[in-house]
Amino acid sequence: ICPIGIAGFSSLTALSTSEDPLRASIPFDKDRGGFVMGEGAGVVVLEELEHAKKRNANILAEVVGYGATAEDGSGAAKAMELAMEEGGIKPSQVDYINAHGTGTHHNDLFETRAIKLAFKDAAKDVKINSTKSMVGHLLGAAGAVEFIVCVKSILDGFIHQTVGTTETDEELDLNYMIGAPSKQEVRYAMSNSLGFGGHNGTLLVKKYEED
Repeated sequence: ICPIGIAGFSSLTALSTSEDPLRASIPFDKDRGGFVMGEGAGVVVLEELEHAKKRNANILAEVVGYGATAEDGSGAAKAMELAMEEGGIKPSQVDYINAHGTGTHHNDLFETRAIKLAFKDAAKDVKINSTKSMVGHLLGAAGAVEFIVCVKSILDGFIHQTVGTTETDEELDLNYMIGAPSKQEVRYAMSNSLGFGGHNGTLLVKKYEED
């Protein structure tokens, strides 16, 4: 967390402006207004190739292409579909989704649409939460921490609530774990990471069962 980072996301109107700490990071809530930045970072330095050569830089890799999926939710849906396809399971077998759930208007809306697109009728049954409701958005560390939460949910048979969230919009009509956690067996858990520009990553985690 640093002033430049806060200023940048503030300029994008991506950060919560709530002065109530209990109503600041509220993913999927009808009053959501942005995310709360948590501590965690990853840094990549990009430099024009000829400039790097002139200063004899130690060039580790070269970026030679870029692609982005659609920001209407279809790209995120495809990531979830591919994870399930590789795992050899149906949507109805997923017990829990740890959502990207930033608390911004567009992310939560598009992620909900993506889950509905990927899960079809099973979308209404799967339990969904956002760890960012408790720790904020850790940026580069978010996916790793949320993956760990999925593993712990499987090990402990526990799905945490989305803390602070109390009421959703009409279109956000899935089970976002509002009000209370759930003690239950979790055999399959899914973690979504959806970045600016349409970079979507989904991990499917399965409970370990010895043969």
